[in-house]
Amino acid sequence: MRFPFRQFIVKAHGRCNLACTYCYLYEGPDSGWRSRPAAASAEVLGRTAARIAEHARAHALERLSLVLHGGEPLLAGAATLARFTTEVRERVPSGCAVHAVVQTNGTLLTEDRLTVLADAGVRVGISLDGGTAAHNRRRVDHAGRPSWPAAARGARLVAARFPASYAGLLTVVDPALDPVQTYESLLALRPPALHLLLPHGNWTTPPPGRTGTRYGDWLCAAFDRWWAAGRRETRVRLFEECVALLLGLPAATEALGLAPFDAVVVETDGSIEQVDSLKSAYPGAASTGLDVFRHTFDEALGHPGVAARQEGAAALAGQCRACPLLRVCGGGHYAHRYRAGHGFRNPSVYCADLQRFIRHVADRLAGAAAPDPSPREGGAP
Repeated sequence: MRFPFRQFIVKAHGRCNLACTYCYLYEGPDSGWRSRPAAASAEVLGRTAARIAEHARAHALERLSLVLHGGEPLLAGAATLARFTTEVRERVPSGCAVHAVVQTNGTLLTEDRLTVLADAGVRVGISLDGGTAAHNRRRVDHAGRPSWPAAARGARLVAARFPASYAGLLTVVDPALDPVQTYESLLALRPPALHLLLPHGNWTTPPPGRTGTRYGDWLCAAFDRWWAAGRRETRVRLFEECVALLLGLPAATEALGLAPFDAVVVETDGSIEQVDSLKSAYPGAASTGLDVFRHTFDEALGHPGVAARQEGAAALAGQCRACPLLRVCGGGHYAHRYRAGHGFRNPSVYCADLQRFIRHVADRLAGAAAPDPSPREGGAP
């Protein structure tokens, strides 16, 4: 069974004003970005809007997610992003809600640009490695200068002046940083939501510092700080969805669970691709050979790579299918399963870390559900 795309990731600009030393997109094995236009043309954006509307109409979508991405999408100009978002909304059926967000490194955010985006109903997500200059030492520009002053200024501007437009922060886990300090430093930027991602690595190219359950331990410590707060200081998607899955509730994330994959990417030249994370595996891993000028998104649904990601448990390694944590873990992120010569039908390179984290969250849930053993007032049993 095919599931329609509901998340459309559009590369408005294919270059970045930063040169982060660990970037899997520009420093990884796939250098396809070099041969593509720096920015998506008006023709590419117009055709993409038409294809999104066509897909929404064909599948009677009631809502879809439009992610304006890059590179650094603000290099395309806030006005361009706003016009494109408006065009998508005008083209989709009247009953389809378009939830738009721009994912930026925050350095180019100004009051004028944020006003343009807010007026167009585009929310702002910011990528940071933590909430201090020390956490972001590897996020530098092409001259080697630190990005933190501009990024922090942008994040604080959104929080203070455009809170309704603030989508949240995205942070890649670095086990070398203290998890509680990292979490609390991000809280200081007042995000409504926090997305914690494991670095894109695999069995052939392991993530940095992967020993034992180092990443799992980091997530457990951050979870405990979040869980023990006594109130929801911010939403942490990975934590909330792990809890939901353990309770038998539905959840939709690439990192956990067996929900059908529903994201597709349009590159600056109009190429239709699978998500960028696959580019961390090998050159061309995200390619489909399709483009918005000659092909529909329904044709992309038939691509073997997309189809494999919609098979659920059937697409997983036997070890994963036999695991008692299957319904929660879901095999982990697809890109993290790759092993050269064996493809993606392997457990996640973070298998031990995910087991550590999920079992830890399950223990916290069990403890919260256990009856209070303390005697009642007056000595009553």
